[in-house]
Amino acid sequence: MTDSGGRGNGGETPVVLVDDHELIRTGLRHAFDREPGFRVVGEAASCAEALTVVRDRQPQVVILDIRLPDGSGLDLTRRLRANRPDLGIVVLTMYGGDEHLFGALDAGASAFVPKDSPADEVVAAARHAASAPSAFTAADLATAMKRRLTPSGPQLSQREREVLKLLADGLSVALIARQLYISESTAKTHISKIYDKLGAANRAQALMAALKIGLLSSTDGFSPT
Repeated sequence: MTDSGGRGNGGETPVVLVDDHELIRTGLRHAFDREPGFRVVGEAASCAEALTVVRDRQPQVVILDIRLPDGSGLDLTRRLRANRPDLGIVVLTMYGGDEHLFGALDAGASAFVPKDSPADEVVAAARHAASAPSAFTAADLATAMKRRLTPSGPQLSQREREVLKLLADGLSVALIARQLYISESTAKTHISKIYDKLGAANRAQALMAALKIGLLSSTDGFSPT
């Protein structure tokens, strides 16, 4: 799934897009087509295809999804980095949280960008990756580092603490929204932020993390047993 390409002409930075959703690749392609100094030279929908396209097209920057049909985008990042120390690698993800951010950092990525970010942030990350492939950047990096290094652990807002308590009580999203007189969408947003701050992927992980750092106690209705 490649286009004719190769090294960019006229100082253009050649880019390869790796995502199993054609709609995402099309949107990214349009974003880079609008930006001077870039040229998309290939696309791939899997890890295996990406390795072939990168080898054949020799891009300067690769934009890749963190989850692909045949493997992890982080594992792909490690392989690409081992083969091309000079390659700029931008990891895109719809899954927030410190776990994925630091996973991208440890894998050797140049940048980490949430998929819901504006297109110009992806392009800006690509510019950074092209000029400094070994220097990692992410919008939330400083805050994430603070969360990792601060002994007191992540700080939840008062509303997030209320939502956490209701999660520990076993309430569903609908019941949490009703209890706090907020919309289900707002409740989901609070829960997502709680997961991000606690580095959790689901309710059980969030509650265990909260219990471990003292945001919950066994009297809050949740017990690890």
